[in-house]
Amino acid sequence: MQTPDISAPVGKGAVANGAVPDARAGKYLIFQLGREEFGAGVMKIREIMKMQEITTVPQTLPFVEGVINLRGRVIPVVDLRTKFGLERQEHTDRTCIIVVRTQSAEGELPMGIIVDGVVEVLTLHGADIENTPDFGQGGANPCLLGMAKIKGKVKILLDIDEVLSSQELQGINSILQ
Repeated sequence: MQTPDISAPVGKGAVANGAVPDARAGKYLIFQLGREEFGAGVMKIREIMKMQEITTVPQTLPFVEGVINLRGRVIPVVDLRTKFGLERQEHTDRTCIIVVRTQSAEGELPMGIIVDGVVEVLTLHGADIENTPDFGQGGANPCLLGMAKIKGKVKILLDIDEVLSSQELQGINSILQ
């Protein structure tokens, strides 16, 4: 699988007409979960891999599929569909693992996330991004950076470091100890 060009970081988007720069502007890897499209900042992406055999680890959180061996390093793999409460679906030839760099209290933790497919890499400008609407559930969801309006569609921008809570990251980290 060819990895898209992901060389410009999020937060380094161009500022036009003297506008205040939006820290969320920059390049995003866009991927699918069901019919929805999500984006993650390219500087958090390590690589994109085809699906491979995942070793199941007993007594883990329901969304932790297990671990894989990535060039001699064992990394956890999370099913984003399950984490986000979406219905499970059979894997297809487009299903892949995106290896991301997450930050935990113990430092950087590489982690695989299973997605239905990679769509594209987009450069988003501040004007393309709106704040996440208030869904009235007692506070903002920290993993949502905002909503991008591109090509007549809405793409949900994620803060990969916030997709898993610090407690969930600690639990995953303890598996690897």
